[in-house]
Amino acid sequence: MKDCTIYKTVDIIGKKWSLCILLELYKGENKQKRFNELKNKLQDVTPKTLSARLKELEEEGFIVKRVDDSAVPIKSEYSLSESGEDFIRVIQDIKKWGLRWKFENEECKNSNCKLCQL
Repeated sequence: MKDCTIYKTVDIIGKKWSLCILLELYKGENKQKRFNELKNKLQDVTPKTLSARLKELEEEGFIVKRVDDSAVPIKSEYSLSESGEDFIRVIQDIKKWGLRWKFENEECKNSNCKLCQL
């Protein structure tokens, strides 16, 4: 099983908060978000877990971290990489599956995740 592509992929994106982080980076007009913006949106995630997931997602090529050290304090911003942008389609398919088989949510069904404020 160690060579199974699905097992390998789930090992990367199956960790708690990973999908939610990717979705939050996708949402809104601003393509780059700072750590505290993500922390505020993902209210129940601990800073330690958020930091670990961001690092893992960056290492796996889902996100890009941009560091601006031209001023103090140093600012780090995160955005989706090309791979991360492509993975959003998988997240949207998960939404479709959930709406079809598990959850009745007309507001979610009729909204674009990019514009979602929840």
